[in-house]
Amino acid sequence: MQLNAEQLRELLPWDQLITALNAIFTKEVCAPVRHHHSIKTPGDPDATLLLMPAWLEGEYLGVKLVNVFPGNNRRGLPGLNSNYILSSGKTGEPLAQLDANELTALRTAAASAMASRYLSKEDASELLMVGAGRMSRYLVPAHMSVRPIKKVRVWNRNETAAKEFVSDLIRDGVNAEVCPLNQLETVARKADIISCATMSTTPLIKGEWLKPGAHLDLVGSFTPTMRETDNIAMQQCQVFVDVRAGALSETGDLIIPIREGAITEDKIIAEFTELCRGKHAGRSDLEDPDNVVTLFKSVGDSREDLAAAVLAYQQSLPS
Repeated sequence: MQLNAEQLRELLPWDQLITALNAIFTKEVCAPVRHHHSIKTPGDPDATLLLMPAWLEGEYLGVKLVNVFPGNNRRGLPGLNSNYILSSGKTGEPLAQLDANELTALRTAAASAMASRYLSKEDASELLMVGAGRMSRYLVPAHMSVRPIKKVRVWNRNETAAKEFVSDLIRDGVNAEVCPLNQLETVARKADIISCATMSTTPLIKGEWLKPGAHLDLVGSFTPTMRETDNIAMQQCQVFVDVRAGALSETGDLIIPIREGAITEDKIIAEFTELCRGKHAGRSDLEDPDNVVTLFKSVGDSREDLAAAVLAYQQSLPS
């Protein structure tokens, strides 16, 4: 069975996908650290093969294969190609091959929405989306699926891209508008939820801008040199992550302030396993929950891929 991007969007509605993600973090899942392999490509920069396996014993086995070939850029080809293979955990028989680019985007947005369900205020109604790329187009509807968002504002360094995104949101019935380049601080100070999905290596959102009760969702920083917020935000916010080990080793949003002595590793209050298993209730467990500012840092995890793949496969079976 092959499931393409369009099929995955139909098979993975936000409510069911968020429920599946929540459930996977309550189970004992084998999720080894991702494998990195460098591949020589004559005449081109070295390529990279990434393998991200995870399995539920006796149920399902999944692996995401990501091929990163930088030399493709000069050929006009995508530099990244990926696939997800889901197999039986009892027999090893292949069950489905899924478009991993779409799978990753959907589960990443759903993870942020799940975090928001634990961490943002229940009446959050204003969302600021920082970034207008592909990932942002998933994050907005995902956040809207868990909170009563009435207004969406989009900021992007390329204002044309922001305008195009806003036009698409309006066409879909969303009350959206562009945040002008020079108005980021003004809009950020009003937002109940700020979601960032950029390639920035310097802070875009400053801690001093975050109003009492706000929630900051950070998706874009996936290397030690990338960051989307500053040290003050990391000091002031109550910090949660999807996976501690990955967050402490992969994202500059944590690595840089720790290296500079602004925070320590103990700044992380809880990860998904603790939230989903009820060991920490999120905002309601924090002191002064109406005014505390929360932060979620996403780095991604193979358990999320497995949960999404299993749900898509099960949804595709004849009833």
